[in-house]
Order: sequence, then structure tokens, then C-alpha cells
Amino acid sequence: MTSATESKQAVQPLELPAGVAGQVVPIIDFGSQYVQLIARRIREAGVYSVLVGPGVKLEQLKALSPRGIILSGGPSSVYDDNAPTCDPRLFELGVPVLGICYGMQVGCTLLGAKVKNAQAREYGGVRLNITDTCDLLNGVPANTTAWMSHGDQVQQLPDDFLSLAATGTCPYAAVRHKTKPFFGVQFHPEVTHTPHGADILGNFLFNICRCDGSWRMANYLDSEIARIRQTVGDKRVICGLSGGVDSSVVAAMLNRAVGKQLTCIFVDNGLLRKGERDFVEKTFKGHFGLDLRVVDAADEFLSDLKGVTDPQEKRTRIGHRFIDVFKQASANIDGANFLAQGTLYPDVIESGHGYAGEAANIKLHHNVGGLPAELGFDLIEPLRNLFKDEARKLGEVLGLPKQMVWRHPFPGPGLAVRVLGEVTPEQLDLVRDADEILLEEIVANNLYRQTAQVFAVLLPVKAVGVMGDGRTHEQVIAIRAVESRDFMTADWARIPYDVLATISNRIINEVRGVNRVVYDISSKPPATIEWE
Repeated sequence: MTSATESKQAVQPLELPAGVAGQVVPIIDFGSQYVQLIARRIREAGVYSVLVGPGVKLEQLKALSPRGIILSGGPSSVYDDNAPTCDPRLFELGVPVLGICYGMQVGCTLLGAKVKNAQAREYGGVRLNITDTCDLLNGVPANTTAWMSHGDQVQQLPDDFLSLAATGTCPYAAVRHKTKPFFGVQFHPEVTHTPHGADILGNFLFNICRCDGSWRMANYLDSEIARIRQTVGDKRVICGLSGGVDSSVVAAMLNRAVGKQLTCIFVDNGLLRKGERDFVEKTFKGHFGLDLRVVDAADEFLSDLKGVTDPQEKRTRIGHRFIDVFKQASANIDGANFLAQGTLYPDVIESGHGYAGEAANIKLHHNVGGLPAELGFDLIEPLRNLFKDEARKLGEVLGLPKQMVWRHPFPGPGLAVRVLGEVTPEQLDLVRDADEILLEEIVANNLYRQTAQVFAVLLPVKAVGVMGDGRTHEQVIAIRAVESRDFMTADWARIPYDVLATISNRIINEVRGVNRVVYDISSKPPATIEWE
């Protein structure tokens, strides 16, 4: 007998933005490190994709009217106990299914193939020999390169299957079922190391699934604005504006959707970058003419941080103070029923919200819950279905200045987590000045758009130096510059030595109290991007 809980879960609809019905390709996520990259590749091709868990119900997928379904890779072995799988009735939906790596092994296993541990594992680039170019591999050269990352592989293929490609050690590197619309590739077409990966995904989307490629950011904007207007009606909306990309895009979108019904609150916590407050005021008051309320709360935040050195305690105190300040500021806005915030799709996924099936709650994001519950507002999250790069594209469509759309991320606790140790006004001024010089040189050398995040950190140590004829004992600035697409992983940026030399010389010469500059060459993982 089906319980009430199971029944409710079976019919709970998956979240979709307006205007994409009938042009959706859901991706069943088996834990692949590349799953968000798959989703972005699909959307870049003009097709909307949504991530779902292995426990997604068949009824939920049917309700999407999907054009096709993708089974992602993953770290498991299909023959292990409790290995993630999907509903075998998936192939009865009548829509094409593409399995990638582990997803191929799941699909092949459900359709009668045998998967075993491979005698020769494949990691990295391999030579791929195409034997069938009828559909999935149409237009791909007979001999090409593909990116592999697997220890298991299909070793016994039933007569119901055809082999499409092979490598020297993997006889079934790509397959398709003869009667069911299932295709599988053992390699990863979504990564740039597979040169014809975009062609393969394009064949699946357009030649096999018959998608029309109509997903566009401008279309998303129009449908989302219509949805916001319907939701808000004649009520007021409050937007917490930080000056970062996400909240700025939300503010600009809401301004277009509800205009005078929007009030933005910008909290100056005293932990901002140099000139940040002026930049936000000029952009949103001057350019967009928004109702912007600036709250000067620097003294309160700095008082809370006095004597505090523990990073987590800093974040906790800043978070509590922010809620208090925001609550006080919003109490003066009559008729406000909604709070808008810049939650992104990765935030939703990592927090385990809105993700069908069994999703691990990796971390609790400040944008997913918390503040709305404290204030009693209904929540509006216009970017909830978008990745970071899509939010930037939306910002351009909305007419935001490029320097705002493409600015690097800035942590919620601000410079408090870039001053290691106790936060004081003097330390903040020092790291602000160093950070300003750093960014000036990065921009001047055309490196800003080539890097994902660049900033200065003030270390809680002093070093001996020599200036003029005298000995100095002054502070140390660390420079952090990383390259990343999704900020889940990152590598340190190879800034040219001459640029680093200029940055170091300028900081030491122009920022009083600093006599040493060091460069952080740690990747994420094992390090994090921020130091605290």
C-alpha cells in the first residue's frame, strides 16, 4: 500500500521556469563531478536542462514532457550494493536517453548488458575509433580524441545493441540499442578535452531528440518578469542589494518587473571594498533610479568583531548583525510582502532544495532559507534556475554596466575574512589599499576577465624588512588569484612575473605598514579560494 508521503512525493512537480515546457532535457545526476558542466553545455546549445536525483519519480519526468533524458557519470560501480540507479521504466517513456560514463553503464545494465571492472583503466585523452556514424556520432571524424575517466566498462553486450565506437582497451566506447531510444558513451563529451564533444551533444539534442534550440536568456527574462508581476500584484518587494553580480541582476530585473514597488536595501557594514558604496549608489540611484535605502551600520559591525579572531565566529556575528540591521530597515517600508534574493541554481542543488530524489545537503547557503524566515516575507528568487554565467548574460540583457556584470565575487562577510585575525579599522584600510592596487594592475594588464577571482589578504604576521637604511618589522599581504568556471574547483592563476613584480612594488611602496608581498599558489581542493 502506498503511504500518503510516497503518494505526495510521486506527484510533486519539478521546478521549471516559465516558457520551457516541451523543450526540456532533464539530467539524472549520479554524482558526477561534471554534472553541472553537462547542464551548462545543454543550455549553451539553446536547450533548457534541469538536474534531478536518481530517486526522481517517473510521473515527475512525464510531467516535464521531456525531449530527451541524460544519465550522468558518477563515482560508483553499478555492480556494488546500493549503487545509484534509475527507474527501469524510463525507457518506456518513448524519449531518447543518453548515458554518459556511469550513466551508460546504468542504462546498459538495465537493458541486459554486463559491466565489470576493466583490465585496463582509462583516464585522460584516448584515441577513439568511430565505426558507426549514422546518428549520435554523425559528422565526427573516424579517428578522434575523447576524454575518459573510468575503471569499469561494458564487457558483454547483448544482440539488442550496436557498438558505435571503440578504443584500444574499451570495445564498447559508444553504443546504441536497436529498438529502444538509448545511446551510451563511455567518454565525457561535455569536457573541452573531447574536441568533438559539442558535436556529439548537438547530434543527440537536435538530430535525435528534435529540440528546437529556442532557449534564450531574453526569452527567460520576459517569462520571468511576467511571473514576478503575477506573483507580486500590487504589493511591495524588498531586495537586499550587496553590489555583487547576483543581487545586482535581481535588482535590475525587479526594477523592470515592478518598478516603483521595489525598494532596495544596501547595508554598509564597514567591511566593503574601497569605493563600493559610491559605486552602488551611482549605479542604482543614478542609472536605474531605484528606491535605494543605504544603511550605515559600520560601527555596529566593527563593535561586534572587536577581539574576535575565529573565522566562524566572525561569520556568525556578521550574519546575526545583518539580520538585525535588515529587519530594522525593512520595518520602515510599508506594505512590503516579498523579499528578493540572488539564489543561483548551484546554491539550490548544494543545499538539497528543489532537487528530486535523494540529494545530500552539502552546505547551507545564506541565500537558501534563513533571512526570509526571520522577517516573515514571501521569497522571490528570479535566478534560482540559472548558473553564474547565465546570470551574467542576463545582466547584460538588462543593461547593467559591464564592470558590474563581470566583477569578481566578494564574500558575504566582506573584508572581515580577508583580514586574518582581529578586524580593526586600521587593518581594513590597509587591506583595502592593497586590494585596490592589485585590481588596478590586473585590469591594466587585461587579466581581469581571464581570472575568476583576485584579491588581497592581510596575514596575521609581521616580517622583517629593510627600507632605506633602516630595519622594518611590518605586515604581510598575500595575493590570491584563481581561475575557475564554477568555483567548486579552482586553480591558481599564472599571473606573469613582471605583473606580479609591479603589484608587489606598488603595494610595498604605496601602502604604509606593509613590507612583504607573497603569492598563493594553492588549488581548490585542497585549499579553499578564500583564506577564512
